[in-house]
Amino acid sequence: MNYPYKLPELGYAYDALEPYIDKETMILHHTKHQQAYVNNLNGILENHPELQKLPLEAILGDLNVIPASIRQGVIDQGGGVLNHTMFWTMMSPRGGGEPKGALLEAIKANFGSFDAFRDQFTQTAKKLFGSGWVWISLNKDGKLIMSTTPNQETPLSEGMKPIMCFDVWEHAYYLKYQNRRPEYIDAWWHIVNWDQIDENYRKAE
Repeated sequence: MNYPYKLPELGYAYDALEPYIDKETMILHHTKHQQAYVNNLNGILENHPELQKLPLEAILGDLNVIPASIRQGVIDQGGGVLNHTMFWTMMSPRGGGEPKGALLEAIKANFGSFDAFRDQFTQTAKKLFGSGWVWISLNKDGKLIMSTTPNQETPLSEGMKPIMCFDVWEHAYYLKYQNRRPEYIDAWWHIVNWDQIDENYRKAE
């Protein structure tokens, strides 16, 4: 992703993920929340041509390239742009089920079984305090790692290659599920886009 940043297309209709994620939430999440991150990031970088030349992934992958005076703003707003752009691809009207092939074998190798993986991911999302994200990434040794980040931070900043993410901010689910985060998490498994996650895994290897 490069400056000036734009709101990405979802690739599906706002109501395509119902009944698991409702149309109103998707509209608000995409056109209001992510659009605000896009606008804010463009504003922060307006007077920083040295950063405008770099892909957003490179900026967030090496926070030392960001001047200290704007570093936290770029982390917050840039993460909001990048994380949400990835999150939309994590979901599909034809999603759900289980992964296949090399990704499934990697999950089994690192977590014991798909059921164990899903349970650990679910519990991690349920226990994450406040606002943040749950991630599956490849570390520098090529091993699958499950982690969380607060707010809009990304595993890229820790030298990892994220292949799967899950938004646990309240604005991702509050209109439909109110304070019932566990119901949102359980519903989300019905729309997980394993094809995209498998593609991310193969590219990251």
